[in-house]
Formats: sequence, structure tokens, C-alpha cells
Amino acid sequence: MAPASAPAGDARGAANGLDAADDVLAEPTEPVLPGWTARLSLATLAVFMAFMTPIQILLPLQLERIAPDDKNAALSLVTGLGALVAVLANPLAGAWSDRTTSRFGRRRPWILGGALAGAAGLAFTASRHTVAGVAVGWCLAQAGLNAMLAGVATPIADRVPIGQRAQVSGWTGLMQSLGLVLGALITTALVSGVRSGYGVLALLTVTLALPFVLRHGEPALPRALRPAFDLRAFARSFWVSPRKHPDFGWAWLTRFLVNLGNALGTLYLFYFLADAVHHADPGTGVLVLTVVYTLCAALTAVPVGVLSDRAGRRKPFVVVCSLVMAAAALLLALVHTWPAALAAAAVLGAGYGIYLAVDQALVTQVLPEATDRAKDLGVINIANSGPQVLAPALASPVIAHAGGYTGLYVTAALATLLGGLLVVRVRGVS
Repeated sequence: MAPASAPAGDARGAANGLDAADDVLAEPTEPVLPGWTARLSLATLAVFMAFMTPIQILLPLQLERIAPDDKNAALSLVTGLGALVAVLANPLAGAWSDRTTSRFGRRRPWILGGALAGAAGLAFTASRHTVAGVAVGWCLAQAGLNAMLAGVATPIADRVPIGQRAQVSGWTGLMQSLGLVLGALITTALVSGVRSGYGVLALLTVTLALPFVLRHGEPALPRALRPAFDLRAFARSFWVSPRKHPDFGWAWLTRFLVNLGNALGTLYLFYFLADAVHHADPGTGVLVLTVVYTLCAALTAVPVGVLSDRAGRRKPFVVVCSLVMAAAALLLALVHTWPAALAAAAVLGAGYGIYLAVDQALVTQVLPEATDRAKDLGVINIANSGPQVLAPALASPVIAHAGGYTGLYVTAALATLLGGLLVVRVRGVS
């Protein structure tokens, strides 16, 4: 393996030797440039705007019109099925990305193809008038968007040196929250109607992906490095043994639990504002809370990422963010007022900003093999999408039989706290 890789900051990569076989899998050592980070952040913004805005705004509005007497169950069904598709699509797309020998590289074809497929799925969802139709459309959108995510998530591991990863992860992680803010702003203030909201999201998904796709200089995988395809071996590769790779297993479980807590806390936010807080305009309320959340995340994500890189430490920051996020969930559990919701959004945003920067950097340091980065990150990302499947199954009975929204947010706090504490079991990262 080569001792160093060529600069990844711009399209000059090929001229600097990025087309050499060893550079495809080499551990990166050269810092990426700000323009590279900005373009990757835009692509990340695109995919999370398309992910989160329908879940938080468009799907609840659409399903409330289709099934007003059964909106909670309908939302749980649609989001749960979509998350199940995500669980399968993301690691599959990642595995095929690792094996892609296109002259355009391994990641860019999947980013662009996934963006186009995801946009088509959003457009299809917009035109449906039944719960089943919405579910099919959202599953199609999830399949395309998760193929895009497989390409967007891996360049940090491919091209960013360890000493810069938390900072870059802070910028790309911030796009997750900013995506929801911009998506909520677009769908509640700038356009009218659910169909228009889906249409604008579809257009932006493709448009924001293009700068990275067109400008990023990415080495092609030589065909000699692509293993022969064997279906059984390919299927077995998705199981990453926690015995052989315990750090990977603990990092996966930490992410799963923190994201489960976050999913439980945000999935029913629209209905929480309407039914518990009695907000006059829950759609606008979600937008306001999301803006507060994102601003506070912005205050912590990049600065803490820089601090983590300088200190060379990840785990203490994950523990701190879990404590902060659990405190926010408990505030929502105990006080059902608009001022309390605003305060909780600020606290939750600050904690999640820390998490977005540091956890992603930690995860890239426990990947088992350089040849399988996208596939293994896809397996890790099951810990993002898996909670979206489990959360509706847990949330509905908790709301109905175990304390309503108070019980829901207590459960969210416990899951988040447990996830943060388990990160200490990761031995290979400080």
C-alpha cells in the first residue's frame, strides 16, 4: 500500500497520480481543500433535505389528508417501510460502489444515479392519493436516496486524513440539520401545496449533487483490484463479525441507540405540537424548532470537530453529547409547553451537533477493510435507518399505552443515554 495519497481537494487529482492503483485504497494523508469540503457538503445537504423534509413535513400533511382518523398508524407504516428499504439499499449500493470500475470513479456514478432515482421517487410520491400509493412512492425514493447516500458518505474515509475528519464531518453533519431547515422553509413558506414541495425537493436533490459529481477528481478502481463475483461470498460480506471486529460492533450499537433516541424524539414532533402543546400552526412550529435546533448544532458541530481533531479524541465527546441530548428529551417529556419545546430544541441541537462531527470521524477509524469502505459504512448506516423502522413500532404503543408523549420522550432519553455510554467499549479509538 502506498505511504501517501495524492491531494483530494480538487479535480487535479488525476494529474497528481490518483489514477495509480495503490492510491485508490491508500490511507489518505494530504488535507482536503475547502472547496472539496463545500462540494461534498452540498451533496450531503441534497440527500438529507430529500430524506428529512418528507418525514417531518410532507408525509404527515399528505397522510393527514388521506387518512385523517388514522394518521399516526399511516405515518408509522409509510416511514417504517421506507426505512426498511433503506436498511437494505444502503449497504447494497455501498458494496457495488466499492466494486465499480467506471472511469468516473467509484462514488460519483452512485451519487448522480441515486439523486436521479430519488428525485423520481419523490415525484411519484407526490402524485399518490392512497396510503398504499404513498408507501410505494416513498420506498422508491428511499431506494434512490440511499444509493446516493452510499456515494456521499464514503469520500471522507476515502480522501480525508484522520487528523481532519471530525472537522470535515462537522460540516457534512451540519448539512443533515440544515437540510431539514431549508426543506421546511421551502415547503411551508416558499411554495404552497404538498405536490409543489415534493417537486422542488426533487429538483434540488439533483442540482445540489452536481458540483461534487462534476468537480471531484476521483481515481478509478483498476479491474485487477475488483474481486470476482461470488453470490454467497457477496452475501456473507454484509455480516461484519463483532467478535473479529469488536470496535466496529460497539460503534454500530452506539450509533443505533443514539439514532433510536433521536428518531423517537422527532418522528411525532408535528403531532406532539398539535396534540400535546396545542400549537395553533404545528407546521410552522416544526420549522421554528428546526431553525433553533440547527443554529445550535451549527455552534457546536464544526468547532467541536476542530477540537476533537486537535485533541485526537472522539469518545469523551460522544458521551457528552448523549448526556446533553438525553436532557433535552427529558425536558420534552416533563413540560408540554411551547417555551419548553424551544429550550429543548436548543439543547438537543447543541448535543446533536457534537454527535454529528465526532461520531462520523470515529466510525471511519474502525472500518475493517479499505476495500470495503462504502459497504461497511452502509452496514454502519443501518444504525441510522434501522431506528426509523423500529421507532414507529415502539412509539405507537408507547403513546397509546405507556404514558403518551411523556413516555415517548423518556424512552428516547434512555436510548440516547445508553448509546453514549456504550461508546467507551470502543478500544481502538481514544
